[in-house]
Amino acid sequence: MKSHANRFFFSTLPSRNKSLSMIVCAIAICSNFAIARGAETKAEPAWRTLPLIANGKVDEGWVHVGWGGFVVEDGSLRTDCDPKGLGLLIYKKEKFGNCQLRIVFKTKETNSNSGVYVRIADGILGQVNQPGAAFARTSGKISDESMKTMKLTSEREEGPWFAVHRGYEVQIMDAADELHRTGAIYSLAPSSASSGKRPGEWRTMIITLASNRIFVDLDGKRTTNFDSDSSDASPRKQWHEPKREPKRPQAGYIGLQNHDPGDVVWFREISVRPLPDSDVK
Repeated sequence: MKSHANRFFFSTLPSRNKSLSMIVCAIAICSNFAIARGAETKAEPAWRTLPLIANGKVDEGWVHVGWGGFVVEDGSLRTDCDPKGLGLLIYKKEKFGNCQLRIVFKTKETNSNSGVYVRIADGILGQVNQPGAAFARTSGKISDESMKTMKLTSEREEGPWFAVHRGYEVQIMDAADELHRTGAIYSLAPSSASSGKRPGEWRTMIITLASNRIFVDLDGKRTTNFDSDSSDASPRKQWHEPKREPKRPQAGYIGLQNHDPGDVVWFREISVRPLPDSDVK
């Protein structure tokens, strides 16, 4: 009996090994499938590029408010500033709520002044043909009288000044203090950005809009954290800084600013995507 039992045991080993191999393979296949599904779930949403140029001109999806404008140059949009005052190029086709915006830009000088506006209220499109007051300049110097009228235009929220007070500006200008330099929520939240790149080099800014919070990443580094519900915002000190009181919308228009003559800035890409599934930190 014992010898027969041994013969039976050893005769079944190949079959047992084959079954074990099949089980191991099945587990491996299931594991790989789960990993693949996990990677698919965690994949970040794709970027959607907003059109900037069509037929050699600014795409018709954009409309300009105020003075000056933008021109096409080497496949990018370049600021075309006017001595009369600032302007704003608005993407009129849609409003943006919680999302991420990617802006690829470069400046001519460290003090080249521009900005990206977000969460602009609905009334901005009504300002298209109402540019507001204009600066009068003699030998480049702004007259006292025109400065007074410009301050009134700002207070009345006319032309591009509507966006100043009814939206948020993410500043572009390296040669400034922390509340007014590249990446700052203009005069509201400081930027830790340093001039890591020289003028004329392309830079990438990612603006994250998440409920009441705005985050700014510049060239892959987090520079700015802003909470619109916080009481920590710096108080308003200058007439050209945004009013603190108006409540900005959760979903609003975006815009690109042109400032004073000599403030040359190029924009090569504006893209948008939904917020990634991962928590924003």
